[in-house]
Amino acid sequence: MKFVDEASISVAAGNGGNGSASFRREKYVPFGGPDGGDGGRGGSVYLEGDSGLNTLVDFRHLRKYKAPNGQPGSGRNMTGKSGEDIFVRVPLGTIVTDEEFGDVLGEVTQPGERLLVAKGGKGGLGNVHFKSSTNRAPRQTVPAEPGEARQLRLELKVLADVGLLGFPNAGKSTLITAVSAARPKVADYPFTTLYPNLGVVRIDIERSFVIADIPGLIEGAAEGTGLGIQFLKHLQRTRLLLHLVDLAPLALDVDPVAQVRQLEEEMRKFDAGLLEKPRWLVFSKADLMPPEEARAKAEDAVAELGWTAPWYVVSSVAHSGTRELMDQVSDELDRIAEDEAQARAEQEAGLQTS
Repeated sequence: MKFVDEASISVAAGNGGNGSASFRREKYVPFGGPDGGDGGRGGSVYLEGDSGLNTLVDFRHLRKYKAPNGQPGSGRNMTGKSGEDIFVRVPLGTIVTDEEFGDVLGEVTQPGERLLVAKGGKGGLGNVHFKSSTNRAPRQTVPAEPGEARQLRLELKVLADVGLLGFPNAGKSTLITAVSAARPKVADYPFTTLYPNLGVVRIDIERSFVIADIPGLIEGAAEGTGLGIQFLKHLQRTRLLLHLVDLAPLALDVDPVAQVRQLEEEMRKFDAGLLEKPRWLVFSKADLMPPEEARAKAEDAVAELGWTAPWYVVSSVAHSGTRELMDQVSDELDRIAEDEAQARAEQEAGLQTS
């Protein structure tokens, strides 16, 4: 399935039904009072989170969503039938923006979560509401309200715990294949990955996390060069970044240290907050050289960078070091979750005391 992370759709809620101007007419009741019923409510449009979706590709073909109108009221104080609400399924992580005004209406992050994007119009009032001691045959009604209509921009930011980043052909797709059930296209040339891939890494029965592989970045990505800029946003929701560095690049003149610094500069240009996320160096393709040489090259790069965060040497093809890496990642995610929970608790306690 083609990965699409942006789409534009139009939604329109149903109009309310008009109120009725009716009078009671029965045998032996020549002057019955007003009995016009109210109109029904128009249907609303909701976006609903669906964990089974991971792309907005369906919205490339179906762009308009219209809820039914409410039915008008009728005599005998009968209220018109309300229009049924419609629910448009979207993948988790979808951000919804009003294209006309630029306002963010909300985001859908949980399965079954519903976001109201177009409210149905209220039904009109029938003439029964206007009878009084001085006006026993009112003919006025309140007209129905129109339903809301909007042009929406949907933007998908994948929900993943761990993000893989690196230059093209750094071994990101091979790593996600080795540690999860995801099967992205893997080949020995740059830009094999053209869209993000998600994989679930299962440590044991009770522990698992989601890892995201995005297309490789190149110098100038923040200005739109290459494929990576349109997918960098998918790393903004991650809790931990694994920065893959190719120990055996195809070009002999490629400097791994220079590539790390180039990528850091592109991240800074796009969103400086990405550099504040926990980031580990993962030196890949260690199977292409003797273990001692791979370790020495990694140590030289770490020393030259002045790197203080964790770093690992792995071979995804040989499954060397990948299990240890994933175990450490899982432990780190647990620590991050505990810190976030503690920060929320302290914040709530501060709000209660203030």
